[in-house]
Amino acid sequence: MKSPIRLERRLEQPKWLNWAIPVFSLVTALILGALVLFATGKNPWDVYHRIFERGFAGTRALSGSLKTATPLAFTGLCAAVAFRMGLINIGGEGQLYIGAVGAAGVGIALDGQPTGVVVVAMCLVGMLCGAFYAAIVGVLRARFNTNEIITSLMLNYIAGIFLSYLIYNSTSYWRDPASKNFPAGKPIADRAIWNFYEIGGIKIPLSFLIAIIAAVAVWVLYKRTRFGFEVGVIADSPKAARYAGIRTSSTIILVLALSGALAGLGGAADVGNFRHVLDGKGLQMSGYGYTGIVVAALARLNPITTVVVAVLIGGLTNAGFALQGPDFPSGLVGTLQGLILFTAVAGEILIKYRIKANRRVTTAVAA
Repeated sequence: MKSPIRLERRLEQPKWLNWAIPVFSLVTALILGALVLFATGKNPWDVYHRIFERGFAGTRALSGSLKTATPLAFTGLCAAVAFRMGLINIGGEGQLYIGAVGAAGVGIALDGQPTGVVVVAMCLVGMLCGAFYAAIVGVLRARFNTNEIITSLMLNYIAGIFLSYLIYNSTSYWRDPASKNFPAGKPIADRAIWNFYEIGGIKIPLSFLIAIIAAVAVWVLYKRTRFGFEVGVIADSPKAARYAGIRTSSTIILVLALSGALAGLGGAADVGNFRHVLDGKGLQMSGYGYTGIVVAALARLNPITTVVVAVLIGGLTNAGFALQGPDFPSGLVGTLQGLILFTAVAGEILIKYRIKANRRVTTAVAA
């Protein structure tokens, strides 16, 4: 028996859906989360109020949320740049690690140099390291048609092992020689520490401002340049792109390199603005690369919206850390993030398709 409803592809997508669906996805996730809380004997209103209070209410909470949101903005942009071309780059995590390694090395080596020079050098090296690591995935995909999901995911583990080796299993340049029984990274130079800017009592990291600039640059690249047009053509129809003379192989490599560069810039930001050291364990426990996929999905791959969503997810994460205790569900934040991702993906169906009643089935039932 046929289903009473069917999905019909939209010939035109109304513009209002671009903002309505993400809002609908978020509200739906909150409703589903409330049902879970109610089923476990918690008061949904009380829990959500506490999350808002610790994540977004007040200058201190907002400052902490911006701090957590900054690496998520970079990994969200990393995912969005690749996904817009239909390339599933799961390797933002590893690309961020490699970018952090390069930036930390520069921050240690350029001791005594002007702060501006060191910050720019850390950004550039972090981007180059991340781009190189992601380009490996691009070459394998373009030249050998290797599944980029598998290769980028596997490279995450290699990057994590390499990160641990530098700090815990070797006497590398990045390891502090003073730490013997308790290995730790070597602190970067004082002039390599990035600034915070205080506006209305809210401390805004320099790296968050860089993330905004990067988001605007990506938006212009994809919306206002020939390269962005070619990416869109390849995403819609690779065969048509090749017929039109677009070099799909080189574009795949470039897009993945750009994606990795943004993740590498996030690694530089983590070292320069927050940790001030290559923290092997802390970076791997943060899971910025994987959470960035949630950010990009909820933002519908829009670079500007990605930064806004990163602040939202950053606030949720901070609230979870602040409230974790015997009377607060420890897995609530992760559950909410999962529900947000699920509803965001489901919302994409409503954007591309409209729900129609199957007339034949409806007529048969009525008869």
